[in-house]
Amino acid sequence: MEPITLTLCLLVFAIVMFVWEKVPLAVTSMIVCVALVITGVLNIKQAFAGFIDTNVILFVAMFIVGGALFETGMANKVGGVITRLAKTEKQLIFTIMVVVGLMSGVLSNTGTAAVLIPVVIGVAAKSGFSRSRLLMPLVFAAALGGNLSLIGAPGNLIAQSALQNIGGGFGFFEYAKIGLPMLICGILYFLTIGYRFLPNNATGGEVGSVGEQRDYSHVPQWKQRLSLVVLIATILGMIFEKKIGVSLAVTGCIGALVLVVSGVLTEKQAYKAIDSQTIFIFGGTLALAKALEMTGQASWLRTM
Repeated sequence: MEPITLTLCLLVFAIVMFVWEKVPLAVTSMIVCVALVITGVLNIKQAFAGFIDTNVILFVAMFIVGGALFETGMANKVGGVITRLAKTEKQLIFTIMVVVGLMSGVLSNTGTAAVLIPVVIGVAAKSGFSRSRLLMPLVFAAALGGNLSLIGAPGNLIAQSALQNIGGGFGFFEYAKIGLPMLICGILYFLTIGYRFLPNNATGGEVGSVGEQRDYSHVPQWKQRLSLVVLIATILGMIFEKKIGVSLAVTGCIGALVLVVSGVLTEKQAYKAIDSQTIFIFGGTLALAKALEMTGQASWLRTM
């Protein structure tokens, strides 16, 4: 079978398996990488080059930098303070979506939602509002917020890596040109039309593990503050990448190293913060992109 046909078959296979999810996504990515080597479409260096891509290093570093905010309870504290300022249900929805949207722009979408869900449930219980009417806007804001920056979502960096191979690339907040209007539209929708369709499920029984809020009282305040300072400094370094002459990946690594060396995170906590599934998906996707490029299918798909 010709390399171009094999690559197309693997592309279709990857799409189907990613949608179907009967096999873990990371495993699907590895199957694609191994298949590209076995069939001779790529050699082993080409197939696994994506795993040492600078954007993978950036991913790993930012998982650690963002993880410090979650591990120390700083993300929980920031979210809790701001959401408690709202008085009415609409004010609460607005505040939740703004906070979650901005946080997920520079942190893990899943991590942001997971940390703030217990906070919102607690606020709902105290205020008497239905938690179901507050949680849906939260989830949508987490998804929309990922489009605010280069590090907001894995797909953003996958596109960045592909563009860098042809001499292009995005600025740190270039995605926000589209992402910010999308987030604003999402907020306006839930405050107007969507507000009428929010579920009003009765709350009964125990909340369960999803509503259990971790106790961060044992975490020293200096760790919480330093985790926030490092995140802000890292983001500023990335914004001014061209002026300071330090790449995004190196800036992220500096931030991660400061957190571990200073003791804000232990080595074990740093490793735990890294989402290995995302890394494997990223590496496998880049291998498939390389195969499409080498077999000429990338050009063919662009002309379709």
